[in-house]
Amino acid sequence: MRRPKLTPSRFTLMEAGLLSLSLALPLGLLVLPDAASGQDRPFSSMAIARDGADECRVPKPPADLAETAYLRNGYRAILRILIAEEALASESCTCLLDQFTWDQALTALPRFQTSDNPRLPFNVLELHAKADAIEAQVAEVCAE
Repeated sequence: MRRPKLTPSRFTLMEAGLLSLSLALPLGLLVLPDAASGQDRPFSSMAIARDGADECRVPKPPADLAETAYLRNGYRAILRILIAEEALASESCTCLLDQFTWDQALTALPRFQTSDNPRLPFNVLELHAKADAIEAQVAEVCAE
C-alpha cells in the first residue's frame, strides 16, 4: 500500500502566497501619503505653534553649525548661558536673543570645554543644567 506524500502541493503554496499578498497590499496602502490632497505635506506642517513666551527661546542651531547633534545641542546650551549671563549682568528683563549669534557660542567653546576630544568637547547635560540654573536666576530677578 502506497502512502501519500506529506508535503503540500504546489497549488496549496500558490494559494497561501495569494492570500498573504491579498492581506499585505491593503495594509501597505494605509501607510502611503494622503493621495486625496494631491500633495505631500512636510513634517514641519505637523509642528505645534510656539507660545508668546517661547519667542525668546534659543532656537535649534543650524545643521551646518557642527557635525553632530550632540555638538549642536552643546552650542545651543552655551548660547543660552551667554544670553542669561548678559541678562544678569545688565539687569535686563528684555529678550536679548537678537543680540547674540551662533559664532559667539563657537568662540566661547574654550570656556566650557571639558575634554580634548573634538567629538565630545563638553558635557551637554552639565551645560543644560547650568543654562537652566542661570535662566532661573534671571526669571527670579525679573519677577521682583
